[in-house]
Amino acid sequence: MATTQTTKENEDETDEVDILIIGAGPTGLGAAVRLQQHINDGKYNNNYLLIDAFDEPGGLASTFQTKEGFYFDLGGHVIFSHYTYFDDMLECAMGQFDDTRVWARHERVSYVYIKGAFVPYPLQLNLSKLSDVNDKVDCINGLVEARVERVKNLNNESPPANFDEWMKQQMGMGLYNLFMKPYNFKVWAYPATEMQCSWLGQRVAQVGDNTARVISNVLKNEVEVGWGPNAVFHFPQNGGTGAIWKAVAERFIPTERKVFGCKVDGIDTANRIVKCSHGGKKLRFRYKKIITTMPLDVTLKFVSDKYSSCANRLKYSSSHIVGIGVRGEALHLDKKCWLYYPESNCPFYRCTIFSHYAANNVPSANILLKTIRFADGKEILSQIDEEAKPGPYFSLMFEVSSSTQYKNLPSDKSEDIINDVIQGALNTCLLSAQDEIVSVFYKRLERGYPTPHIDRDNVLDSVLNDLKAQNILSRGRFGSWKYEVANQDHSVMQGVEAIDSILFDSKEVTLEIPDEVNSAGKRTNIRFQW
Repeated sequence: MATTQTTKENEDETDEVDILIIGAGPTGLGAAVRLQQHINDGKYNNNYLLIDAFDEPGGLASTFQTKEGFYFDLGGHVIFSHYTYFDDMLECAMGQFDDTRVWARHERVSYVYIKGAFVPYPLQLNLSKLSDVNDKVDCINGLVEARVERVKNLNNESPPANFDEWMKQQMGMGLYNLFMKPYNFKVWAYPATEMQCSWLGQRVAQVGDNTARVISNVLKNEVEVGWGPNAVFHFPQNGGTGAIWKAVAERFIPTERKVFGCKVDGIDTANRIVKCSHGGKKLRFRYKKIITTMPLDVTLKFVSDKYSSCANRLKYSSSHIVGIGVRGEALHLDKKCWLYYPESNCPFYRCTIFSHYAANNVPSANILLKTIRFADGKEILSQIDEEAKPGPYFSLMFEVSSSTQYKNLPSDKSEDIINDVIQGALNTCLLSAQDEIVSVFYKRLERGYPTPHIDRDNVLDSVLNDLKAQNILSRGRFGSWKYEVANQDHSVMQGVEAIDSILFDSKEVTLEIPDEVNSAGKRTNIRFQW
């Protein structure tokens, strides 16, 4: 454990730590595991400490269980990977991916629900399934026109100034108006004119030079599936995504190296001290290096008032996670994994059929539960006398975005948001009027998505290196503010590569060259051994 000394300022004790890791989500855990790996290999012999404000590891990749026994993640998390290190670490912590007792393996089955039809994802490659022939014509015409314009301007084409221009250039006005513009505003809660497009990578299926193939699919009434890195994914059979990170923390990081329920109150860079609150006490950690996964804007304000303007230029949207546990079977949803919703008939942009991910995400059919309400809003009048009944059960998890600047919700009360989501589920045929809801979950994430704002890179170029010069590496989904490398595998590897950068001055490829990570095959340059 860290060396302890009494401070003169007060009766609190100061722990001396070589490397302090703030945050026990995937990034912080990746950093701690890498340090412990180097200790095991004899390449590092100094002390480190992992702290987190919450009572258990996981961060934004945590899982919650309702009192009725339904599990819900904090968003649509699934396991797929660009790195063998990540794969090997998870298999060592949990069990081999081919062990069906530990992992469920899924082929992605996802759709866009638009104008009453399920169109296979990505919609831009599956126009044949649009319900309105006029939409097909508009989308094809737009694709052809956009293609002609790109060829015409091949030698003098300037890059799009923002995401809005990119969508028009790549997709044409038909797809832009039908799907791309409304859906992306629903997700980001920011207009595309305010967003850059360097983050896209594998996030958005590009039609590009495949216009002929798209048209052929329409004429032949064919679909394309299997696009993207998550076409096949894994999910834990028990405990949701959060079970992974609990296992990682338990398996690899000694008890004396981690402190939970420890909230950062300030960072004194002059004296290299992090001030924290823990169980009603004040703690101080004197550090040599920090890896922080706190939101970058928060870190900047802790470090110095001079960074306030930069912190305020970092934009984000909030996420509202609503989980619904329902009595019955989701036969109408077949084997669907998740669904996208671009239209205004529901507040959510995505719905995950969470019970399809793992059977244990819902209670067993023999568990008796009371009905809380019917989906159409009719309350159970005699709740006390209502008889608890058995299942089976299924669950739906919804994601709603908001932003203070561009997209405020009609109400910020949780019960209103839940009611709006349930009504949206009725509008989109996810639920029927007499479906019995037996469990409800709600969680608001103040920071859900780090917005790739047009000004983002100017801020990052200014502050990340400045912080590093002060022995602070800000990494992770909100630590580096790079959505293009914000999946769980990316986040872990940001932590791993940050440690190797500190110890061996190696390059942080995930942070510095996202396109290389996302466009190449699985990276094998860093190995996990335990």
